[in-house]
Amino acid sequence: MALTRLTLRDFRNHAATRLDGLAAFNVLTGENGAGKTNVLEAISLLAPGRGLRRAQPAEMAAAQGPGGFVVAAELDHGSLALTTSTVPPAPNRRTVRINGAEGPATRLGEWLAITWLTPAMDRLFAEGAGARRRFLDRLVLAGEPGHARLAARYDTALRERNRLLADPATPDPAWLDALEAHLAQAGAGIVAARRALVQRLAAALAAEPDGPFARPVLTYDSDSPDSADALAARLRDQRRRDRAAGRTLTGPHRDDLAVMLAAKATPAAACSTGEQKAMLIAMVLAHSALDNGQRPRVLLLDEIAAHLDPLRREALYARLAATGAQVWMTGTEPATFADLPIPASYWHVAEGHAEPRS
Repeated sequence: MALTRLTLRDFRNHAATRLDGLAAFNVLTGENGAGKTNVLEAISLLAPGRGLRRAQPAEMAAAQGPGGFVVAAELDHGSLALTTSTVPPAPNRRTVRINGAEGPATRLGEWLAITWLTPAMDRLFAEGAGARRRFLDRLVLAGEPGHARLAARYDTALRERNRLLADPATPDPAWLDALEAHLAQAGAGIVAARRALVQRLAAALAAEPDGPFARPVLTYDSDSPDSADALAARLRDQRRRDRAAGRTLTGPHRDDLAVMLAAKATPAAACSTGEQKAMLIAMVLAHSALDNGQRPRVLLLDEIAAHLDPLRREALYARLAATGAQVWMTGTEPATFADLPIPASYWHVAEGHAEPRS
C-alpha cells in the first residue's frame, strides 16, 4: 500500500478535502471542472519536480484562500507522513516535510515512485523534445530516486555555464574547466540512467503482443558521450561555438526519446492520435511492471478510460491490477469503472469537495 490518507487544504478549488480508506484502486468521478484532476496534481507534488501541470506554486493556492496551500499524505497508516506546502509571504517557495522534518524536494523520490498520464500528454509525440525528456526523466526517477538530485545539479551547472558564455567578457578558462567538470559528471550520469531505462523498457515492450494496445519501439536518441571525461572534453572543445550561440549545444538537455509504432514501423509523430495514446498507455503499463527498488508505486491516470472500448478497458484494468501499484483514475461516468477486477475506493467530486461513493 502507498497512500492511506490524503489531505488538501486551500489547494486549487479544494478548501478542505480529506480522503481516507484509500485502496489499491481509487476512482474519482464528477463533472468536468469539479476538481478531480486537482487531486491528482496534489499527489504528483509528493514527487520531485513541478507536478503534472508544471504550474508555479502560487498558481496552486486557492483563489479564495489565504494565499498558501497544504498537501499532506500518510503512508502505511501513519508510519510515514509527507507534506508539501506554501505560505502567503512566499507563495512560490514550496517546502517539503518528511515526518515533520524539513528537507529538499528531491528526497521525496526516496519514498514514492509516482508516474502519471494526462490528456495533455496526448501531444507528447507532436511537441518538441523537451516534453519527451521530461516524460523520460519521470520514468527514470520512479526507479532511481537519486536522478532528481543529479538533474538538479546538472541544471544549476548548465545555467551557470550559459550565463558565462553569454557574458561579453571572456570567461576565465580555469573557472570554465571546473564548471564543465561538474556539468559533465552530472550529465554522464543522466545519460547513463536514461539509456539504461530505455533499454529495460524497450525489452519489456518487445515481449508484449501488438494488441490490444499499440506496441512502441523505443530508442534513446543522443549524441552525448557516455563518460564524464569525454563530455567534459567535448564541452571544452566546443566553447567557441557555444559562445557564438549563447548557450550549450551539447549534453543530455539536447537528447530525445524516439518512439516508433512496431506494427507499421512508423514514427510516433506520424501515427494517428489513437495510436499515439495507445502507445503511451503501453509504455506506462510496461514501466509500472519494472523493478523500482521496492518503493511503493503510484499511478495517476487522468481520464484514461473515457475513450477506450470495453475490450481495451478490461485489458487496461487487468494490467493495472497486475502491476501492484496504487492506481488513481478520474472520469465523468461511474459506469466506466464498473468492471474493475479488484475492490476499489470511489469518490464523487463536486465543487472542490469529495464524498465517498458506494
